[in-house]
Amino acid sequence: MIKLKSPDEIRLMIEGGKRLKKAVKELLPYVKSGITTEEVDRLAEKLIRKQGGEPSFMRVPGYKWTVCIPINEQIVHTPPSDRVIKDGDIITVDIGMYYEGFHTDFATSWIVGGKGSAENQKFIDVGRETLDKALKVVQTGRHTGEISQLIEDEIVKKNGYSILKSLTGHGVGRDLHEDPSIPGYLDRAVKKTTLMQPGLVIAVEVIYSMGTDQIEYEKEDGWSIRTDDGSLSACFEHSIAITESSAVILT
Repeated sequence: MIKLKSPDEIRLMIEGGKRLKKAVKELLPYVKSGITTEEVDRLAEKLIRKQGGEPSFMRVPGYKWTVCIPINEQIVHTPPSDRVIKDGDIITVDIGMYYEGFHTDFATSWIVGGKGSAENQKFIDVGRETLDKALKVVQTGRHTGEISQLIEDEIVKKNGYSILKSLTGHGVGRDLHEDPSIPGYLDRAVKKTTLMQPGLVIAVEVIYSMGTDQIEYEKEDGWSIRTDDGSLSACFEHSIAITESSAVILT
């Protein structure tokens, strides 16, 4: 069931998104070669709490960290560990804030140290640009399937990468994951997908790999999902709300 938000609830989510953005702005410059992902997580928690919020992911049963921090072939849900970040790694920081009863959710990927190959840099650029284009589709009167179709066209048809089909965007609000599900590919007729309207708040995600479209769970922690062929992956995500007058990117 889709939970539309009132104008007052969206105002709270806008404020929560601003606070999450401030935390992320302080966090990302710290993520560099030579530190562990556990160190990143400890700082992330401090910054979220400094902004008056709680780490969203700590509210997921069994997950005790502030961020998910996949590297290279890892896709999503990777817990922090003693793994040391290296120049040239493709890293994703996925983070959420729970503020005044509502979640906002954000993720971005980049090449650590900016020392990747031209092929890897293109891979990252395509994902970032695709999310920017997808957010422009979020408008009253359009369908979520148009978001899915755009992502599929940009990632798969134009650039030959793969969508990890079991991992999707989603509604966001009082719960971190709400209806509707928004896959990165069109799985039904556009008109049969959710009609966007004021009050809808969603997390649009571009989750893709350079190789396979198949995933597997890493055995070590039971959370981390990786590509089954070891190919590189990345994830870009913004939370966005539709108001009576426009769409507002919260994060």
